[in-house]
Amino acid sequence: MAAELLKKGWNVVGTTRPVEGRTELHDLADENPGRVEVETVDICEPEQIAALRARLSGRVFDILFVNAGTANANPNETIAEVSTEEFIRVMVTNALGPMRSVEALQDLVPADGLIGVMSSGQGSIANNTNGGFEVYRGSKSALNQYMRSYAARHASEPRALVLMAPGWIRTALGGPNAPLSMEEAIPSLVEVLLAKRGRPGLEYLDRMGKTVPW
Repeated sequence: MAAELLKKGWNVVGTTRPVEGRTELHDLADENPGRVEVETVDICEPEQIAALRARLSGRVFDILFVNAGTANANPNETIAEVSTEEFIRVMVTNALGPMRSVEALQDLVPADGLIGVMSSGQGSIANNTNGGFEVYRGSKSALNQYMRSYAARHASEPRALVLMAPGWIRTALGGPNAPLSMEEAIPSLVEVLLAKRGRPGLEYLDRMGKTVPW
């Protein structure tokens, strides 16, 4: 996403977790001096979110996009089978951490800006006719609900809000069997994200810009 935004003339401040070491984002920053900055934050740790907010104080961001996700070690286990520790880890990473980040960084985004969060089509309750991936599904449904609550609290504001459902993509999380490559999915996802600017309120959209049922 950072690379795609660069192609469209945007400057990017991207984050990695402190433990990750050197990443493709660092390579992108080296290749684009002055246009890409790399910050570190683990959004599962409130004090790290607060420290990031302090470091970014005084900055203005036209778009804040929070992209975080994990799955339980055995994605096929049911909600009855998952351990409490694993359930908490997934929920904090996929729902609580992203919302804490939105709350902490929202005032860096102007009134006509955009706040987006990476959700998933698996967060749709209406579309869940086959079951499976119960813990992950539940965490993304929770994220969607919390963003709806956030939108309700900020209903009088003109800011655009979006939950993105990118599709099943071949990433470390999506795995090798996913039907979409990043090269296929990301350009259209970014187009939808940018097109959402100027449309106040919350929408739940897929990478083609279609509304996903809640």
